[in-house]
Parts: sequence; C-alpha cells; structure tokens
Amino acid sequence: MFLDESGFLLIPNLVRTWAPRGETPVHYHSLQRDKISTIGALSVSPKRKHLALYLQFHRRNLNGLDVKAFLGELLKHLRGEIILLWDRSPIHIKRKEVSEFLRQHPRLHVEEFPAYAPELNPAEYIWNQTDRALSNTAPQDLEELQALLSNSVAKIGNSQKLLWSCIYASDLPWR
Repeated sequence: MFLDESGFLLIPNLVRTWAPRGETPVHYHSLQRDKISTIGALSVSPKRKHLALYLQFHRRNLNGLDVKAFLGELLKHLRGEIILLWDRSPIHIKRKEVSEFLRQHPRLHVEEFPAYAPELNPAEYIWNQTDRALSNTAPQDLEELQALLSNSVAKIGNSQKLLWSCIYASDLPWR
C-alpha cells in the first residue's frame, strides 16, 4: 500500500489550452487561500490483480491524528498483513500518536521511501491526475472544490487502468 498527502487550493491551476486567436480564456477567482487537504492510499492486492484507492478530505492542514485515523479506517477495510510505503513526512515519523498506533497494530509494516524521492511513490501520481482534472477550473468556494475533487478521484478510483497508470508512472521496478 502506498500512502501520501496533498493539498488543493481554491486558486486556479492554469495550464495551456486551445482557444481561437484573440480569445484568450479568462478565469475570475477570489484570492482566497483556503484549501482541502487530502490523504490517500493506493492498495495493491497480494496477487497484484486489483488496485483500490482510499481517500479522506479535510478542510485544514493534516496532522498526526488525521494519519492515525486514516490508518485505523484502512485496517477496517483490509485484511491480513499490510506493507505500507510512505515518504518521510514529519506527520508520519515524528508524531508519537502515529508511532504508538503502529506499535499497537503489528500487521502494519512500514517502509519509507528515500528522502526527496516522490517519483517512487505511485500515490503521488493520483494527485497529478487530479491536478490535471482540475486544470483551468475556478471553484468559488470549498464546497465546489470538494465536488470537483470528489468527481475526479471517483473517476480515478473506479478505473483499474488509471490506477495502474499511477503504478507504472512511478520509478519503482514494478514489472
């Protein structure tokens, strides 16, 4: 299982697009810096036949208690031993709540990616696909942003092809 966090701002994510000459698209938005923080995990079945996406949204910055709660939810949905791969974020490795939770749940085996190596984590590519889906949108408030996020991740989570593309996009020696 690959775990990662990301944040999505109300400020539009603009990318190049096609438009008729002289009709440059314009996005109006407020300069609110509100955001939705997301924690997600991409799970791979033991026989590598099925992928699943688990997500939680928060309207504030994530902390160790959020990580602990998310791991608790994962344990309810997944059976057997779980190998969890994540980055070296301080909310993972420095929060005693998370460390204590991991000690209390020995079926969770944690491995860390090397520092500054997001290209190894397939969960990072979930956020890339979500960013692409949100490109050139200008949500007016957090409700609209959350609806856009929910639609985007539902599309990704319901497609084995898109989930596998995250695995193959990473620099892990998967094949």
